[in-house]
Amino acid sequence: MFIEDEKILTPQDWVFPIPIAYGPGRIWEVGDYCTKYGISNPLIVTDKGSKNLSFIDILKKALKKKNVSFGFYSGIAPNPNDKDLEMGCDQFSKDKHDGIIAIGGGSALDGGKAIGLTVNSGKDLWRFDYEKNPPKIDNNSVFPKLITIPTTAGTGAETESTAMVTHSKKLMKFCVWHPMYKPCQTILDPMVTLDLPFNLTAWTGLDALTHAIEAYLVPDFNPIYDAMALESLHLIWKYLPRACDNLNDLNARSGMLIGSCMAGVSFLKGLGLVHAISHMIGAEFNTHHGLTNAIILPTVLDFNLVNMGEKTNRITKSLGLKEDTQHHLISCIKQLLTQLEIPESLSEIGVPDSCAKRIAKKAMFDTATSTNPVKVIVTDIEKLINASIIS
Repeated sequence: MFIEDEKILTPQDWVFPIPIAYGPGRIWEVGDYCTKYGISNPLIVTDKGSKNLSFIDILKKALKKKNVSFGFYSGIAPNPNDKDLEMGCDQFSKDKHDGIIAIGGGSALDGGKAIGLTVNSGKDLWRFDYEKNPPKIDNNSVFPKLITIPTTAGTGAETESTAMVTHSKKLMKFCVWHPMYKPCQTILDPMVTLDLPFNLTAWTGLDALTHAIEAYLVPDFNPIYDAMALESLHLIWKYLPRACDNLNDLNARSGMLIGSCMAGVSFLKGLGLVHAISHMIGAEFNTHHGLTNAIILPTVLDFNLVNMGEKTNRITKSLGLKEDTQHHLISCIKQLLTQLEIPESLSEIGVPDSCAKRIAKKAMFDTATSTNPVKVIVTDIEKLINASIIS
């Protein structure tokens, strides 16, 4: 029996890469963390799909219990866009909030981070584009304190500073960030993920799997992030089928939440073409990010893993597979996708074959393309998109 099976429900406080409060029921401590960080009137930021779920009521009760006043903004779309964020900033300023609690899936966490970047700084959102030099922030425009509470085990956005936002005119996703802005606290409470239905448990879990695989394959030398990626693969491969098989398995939910968080840390190293393509498809067709990743993953892996025998070997060992070949790894991933009821092609989720050339051109501008282990030109990406559409 692995140690995580024995102790996985034991509350823990971790400090890397930011302060993390882990364990069932830790959401009830959110008021204490507001006090700790000097937040007296936070704005709760969540996505449209989460606004009526039980964890929102729990969060509000936890804040009221500690006499912390708060506001509530639930206008974040599944693929956050600049217009959503403008309305959130308006509410933050109008009601004189002094902090943000971002709770929900990746869209809510990214939305909270993006609102925090712009609301006090006075800078246009796109000044924070990851590919540009970050704007200078003076002492009069300090970013508001940010507490993150993920309610899915997939995004990994809770500990890092970047946010993916759709440009509503260009219909492209861009990564925004500032090196001075990170969450001051994250709360990893597996109890709040019990609300997640089968499909979202699978889709978000496969997003985390993709994070870990793509991060590990990035060729940069960073053994710390590599170790995080490999351990997260072990946890996700073990616990994702269990979480989908029994949605009330708290041990499995806990293992997934930890694995997802670790995968999110690992992708500070970078990502790859699965994400580059998925970002642009999501921006244009509003598809679920994790589901889109899952469909694209086998095709991109088949392209990327050629001549990567050592890394393939390390991945298969983390997953506990019997063989260490590229073919066996991809075959096992496809079996998992079938088990979790993932469609075989992008066409099944409404992505037309006519978009391949256009999406490929957009994907060339994604930050994840630059860290893909195999350097590509636009026609390479177009072929991968076409293959994923007709799989």
